[in-house]
Amino acid sequence: MQLTGHLAYLLAGIALLAGAVLPKALRRHAISTPMAFVAVGMLVGLLPVPGGYTITPLGHEGITERLTELCVIIALMGVGLAIDRPLRWRTWGTAWRLVLVAMPLCIAGVAVLGWGLMGLAPASALLLGAVLAPTDPVLASDVQVEGPDVEDGISEPTPEEDDEVRFGLTSEAGFNDGAAFPFVHGAILLAAGAAGVGHAGWVSWVGWYLVGKVVIALVVGGLSGWALARLAFRAPVRSLRLAEAGEPVLAIAATLGVYGLTDLVGGYGFVAVFVAGVALRSFERTNAYHADLHEFVGQLEHMLTWMVLLLLGAALTDGLLASLTWRGVLVAALLVLVVRPLAGLLSLSRSGMPPLERYATAFFGVRGIGSVYYLAFAVGQADFPDRRELWSTVAFAVVLSVVVHGVTATPAMRRLDRSRARAAEGSAA
Repeated sequence: MQLTGHLAYLLAGIALLAGAVLPKALRRHAISTPMAFVAVGMLVGLLPVPGGYTITPLGHEGITERLTELCVIIALMGVGLAIDRPLRWRTWGTAWRLVLVAMPLCIAGVAVLGWGLMGLAPASALLLGAVLAPTDPVLASDVQVEGPDVEDGISEPTPEEDDEVRFGLTSEAGFNDGAAFPFVHGAILLAAGAAGVGHAGWVSWVGWYLVGKVVIALVVGGLSGWALARLAFRAPVRSLRLAEAGEPVLAIAATLGVYGLTDLVGGYGFVAVFVAGVALRSFERTNAYHADLHEFVGQLEHMLTWMVLLLLGAALTDGLLASLTWRGVLVAALLVLVVRPLAGLLSLSRSGMPPLERYATAFFGVRGIGSVYYLAFAVGQADFPDRRELWSTVAFAVVLSVVVHGVTATPAMRRLDRSRARAAEGSAA
């Protein structure tokens, strides 16, 4: 994204102003805030810019990677802090099904479509599947757990905590943005080594990228979250107990510190940040400090998201879709409307969820800023011959998801809430 200082300041000002106005203006309309930001960005992209500057990630993947990376890790900390359910295999069953079954199915489905329908090289097809598979923690807020409420100085879970749809989508978004990384690395290995990637190379991929880096992330995230929580709530020196002072900067310090530490020791920072957030939330669950942390992270996440969506919208009308083909449009539509819903339904087939909840969970696999990050990261690591077509297809898929899921999220969640309320009344009678 090629921006001069004054142009960057202008766009940041537009994003913040729009962020203050649009959510309130659209509250009663079937238009989500992300949709509005993309639309405003598209208008900005049509404006003449002095000096011929362009607003596109093409050729500027490094800046795109860093901006989207920051947005995603802040969102992951917010998602972790929002969840109040203890991290156990049985209670998180919906999340495991979506991450371990639905996401690999999505990767495989999109990769096959990319190779067979779009004619992409195998490395590019695998990358397209890996990039578009994760449910986004940034743009899926309309169908996620909202976070802790504070009543009489006590932090309490919101009613959505017991909503399996919202919990499943929240926990899925927390885990699978990092769980897609092994497959992104697999595509990079293919692109870098082409046919030269042999048996030993794939054994190394399984042992290190698929298992080793995930284990490191889980350990570093869990221990870091526990240590920071103990410092905030039970530090031997009272002045160090940030919870008593209500100092919310701990959330950002934890996000950046855990992410940096995990990367230094070779793990997946996305997974570690989410796990650290869950560990923080599980410590002194009823303390109102959790609400302070979540609100602070949420404000920063919103500002970063507004900026990224505005830039994405501007890039759409500034050449980002120039390499989009009808095959790319078809693959994106099949992902949003067929591949993800079918993969989600298969993964939840024996979950015990009511049919309506199962359909909603399968459908609302929102694609977003994480996909932009993964693509920017991958093309900076290896030479993908279909790079321009990948950018156009991924951008279109993200915008399509923003529109389709943005229009349907509110009415679908309201219908689910009414159905759940009727079921509760029936069981009480």
